[in-house]
Amino acid sequence: MSLAVDGLPVWIALLPLGVYLIVVGWLHLRRRPIAVPGGWDLAALAAGLSGLLLAGPLPLLQPAVGMTGWGSLLSAGGLILMITAGILATRPRLVVYNVTPEQLRPVLSEVVARLDASARWAGDSVVLPARGLQVLMDGRGLGRCVSVATVGGRSSPESWAEFTRQLRRASRRLRVRRNPWGAVVAGLGAVMVALACGWGFVSLWRPAAGRFAAPPVAAALGRRPLPFSAPAA
Repeated sequence: MSLAVDGLPVWIALLPLGVYLIVVGWLHLRRRPIAVPGGWDLAALAAGLSGLLLAGPLPLLQPAVGMTGWGSLLSAGGLILMITAGILATRPRLVVYNVTPEQLRPVLSEVVARLDASARWAGDSVVLPARGLQVLMDGRGLGRCVSVATVGGRSSPESWAEFTRQLRRASRRLRVRRNPWGAVVAGLGAVMVALACGWGFVSLWRPAAGRFAAPPVAAALGRRPLPFSAPAA
């Protein structure tokens, strides 16, 4: 049986997503938070969804660019370009996995006070006037992730780089409990990877086994006359 989505085998579409879910689940099972730059976070998400993107939006572009190999390459390149443009268009941010806003707030306050003594808080946002920086802390519900992003006008790249460096270093000192959702997500990813690998092995093994299969009996008998066949007229 060969199941495909618009010509792309399902196991190829599901394999990157399964690996992505395993990594996300592992991040939530750690006892110490991990801070990831926002660009890398979006890139990992795009990589996890790449199989589904190739199975969905990419075939829709095939009639416009043609069904040749160059057309497929052009479509994939355009999709990668769109994802890259989306990453570059987002505001600078830092994603901290397996931590709540209440746990990260003291660490963030410590970093802010160290960088700018004149910093002012307003809810979950803080302004660092001496650094030309304004950031917002935003939680993500069940995912237990906190996003710290720049807001307001243009921020100083140097100040943001120093801020994220110190926040990453300070967040490593936190010790948090494991998120039970991490085991669920990692288990689901492991099941998807196992199914994809097994499905892919069967899909690749059957054509190879067919090349070494013995010829059918009828074909083998048809190449030589039977001993009891009547002579031709």
